[in-house]
Amino acid sequence: MDSETLCRKISFFSDGYLLAGTLHMPTGDRPPVVIGSHGLLSSSESAKQRELAERCTRNGIAFFRFDHRGCGASQGYFPEVTSLKARVADLRNAVNVIRSRPDLGNRIGLFGSSMGGATCLGIAREVAAEVVVVYAAPVRGGDIRRTHIQDNGANEPVRLPDGFRLHFDVTDKLNGIRNILVFHGDADTVVPFADARKIYKLTEEPKRLIALEQGDHPMSRKDHQELFAREATQWFATGLPR
Repeated sequence: MDSETLCRKISFFSDGYLLAGTLHMPTGDRPPVVIGSHGLLSSSESAKQRELAERCTRNGIAFFRFDHRGCGASQGYFPEVTSLKARVADLRNAVNVIRSRPDLGNRIGLFGSSMGGATCLGIAREVAAEVVVVYAAPVRGGDIRRTHIQDNGANEPVRLPDGFRLHFDVTDKLNGIRNILVFHGDADTVVPFADARKIYKLTEEPKRLIALEQGDHPMSRKDHQELFAREATQWFATGLPR
């Protein structure tokens, strides 16, 4: 039985917005779970999350992917509801919903891509995440260098609305985060590779930084995608054993 057979649609509220998600369940009783936070202009349908969901369930780990407010199938108008504070609130509420389920264990890991990585870093200590994996995570909103951020698998870039700005800094949230795997393309022109070095420097062991050689922000190379999926799954499997 594959994980598609075990998918369950879950909705929950975050600050009055109804958010939509999908829970991938492995076989077995009360498994640990990874909760994913997608990129700025992406959704829970991103290729990274779908691939991780499949691989995690094969390793006995549940995976919950959801759409932040203003994205995908969730409520909200993106330009008006999007901020790091709002994304962190969404993820906090997702964690609470998942931990309230009797069919899941209370051990959790977090995965975040791009702004989703910053979201995970902003809440990892608060929710006592046992494992964290981030990809191309910005430490500060000002570190984002261009006005479009693509994390949706499309061929064309998706542009941010005119005048849209992000103001955040998660530097003070990094101390105390442990068991973290950091991925970043060393040729990323959207979020600088220096952010990955800062995350690695300020977090605690066990930790690992994987630099994707000549890697871009959307992780367009197939070999990078396979390396990411393999190593991220192994990190979760080691940190969240059944």
